[in-house]
Amino acid sequence: MVPRGIMFMLGATVMFAGSTALSKWQVDTYSFAEVLLFRSVVSLIVCALLIMPRTGVTVFYTKRIGQHAGRSVTQTVAQSCILIALSLMPIAGAMAINFSAPLFATLFAAFWLRESIGLARALALVVGFCGVLLVVSPGADSFTIGALFAVANAVLYGSVTAAVRGMSNTESAETLTIYQMGFMTLFFALATPFFGFTVPNATDTIAMIVIGVFNGFGQYWWTRALSMAPPSAVGPFYYFSLVWAIALGYIFWGDVPTLSLLAGSGIVVVSGLMLLWRESGKKPKTA
Repeated sequence: MVPRGIMFMLGATVMFAGSTALSKWQVDTYSFAEVLLFRSVVSLIVCALLIMPRTGVTVFYTKRIGQHAGRSVTQTVAQSCILIALSLMPIAGAMAINFSAPLFATLFAAFWLRESIGLARALALVVGFCGVLLVVSPGADSFTIGALFAVANAVLYGSVTAAVRGMSNTESAETLTIYQMGFMTLFFALATPFFGFTVPNATDTIAMIVIGVFNGFGQYWWTRALSMAPPSAVGPFYYFSLVWAIALGYIFWGDVPTLSLLAGSGIVVVSGLMLLWRESGKKPKTA
């Protein structure tokens, strides 16, 4: 099952990278809320078609609807921040900063879930934040502003990750995914009139639908990967998203990765892997 899990994770990284690149292209013409509304609607449909044949309506069963809503509010703001960041900075830089989310998740888990940090995790946090500083520091003002939105996304996404960890004892990954997509569709539908809606042309409509399809498959494959293999086996392959982002940024926008970006990205990835392997090593073995 581990090789299949790895394949699902690699497939998810391709889908996420493609969705991110198309979103960066579309946000140059349309409001971030409109792009995310299209993405959420289509992703909800895709996830429902992939999940419900296996689970039926039981996927909607929950006693924590308020927590699902609260988590989705944070996720809505986080995704808005990353799309704004993509409109202001290279895709590789935004993705590199996004990978610092596990560092913030560790901090939130320490405060909210009373998890102890320990020396190894503290070292990983310090190293990771140094990597973020390397990615954020260079460039013009537009890069700096975009980087601030990217950091805001990482902080918020880290809090969402900690919230999911607290909810996973009663909620399945499928239930978490369906409610996230459903609530985000609602929130972006409410927000879009305030940020602007422009009827897209045929080409852009297709692009926005593809964004949602890619994101939906990415979410589903990511969930399947984690259900088939231990996080320590499939988690490291998620960082291939950064490889695809650097390649797409160079091919379509001519973004040549700087030494500080590559060095900072490497440091963030290493710190994330340190946290991942540390967490995996703490899990008790099952018979």
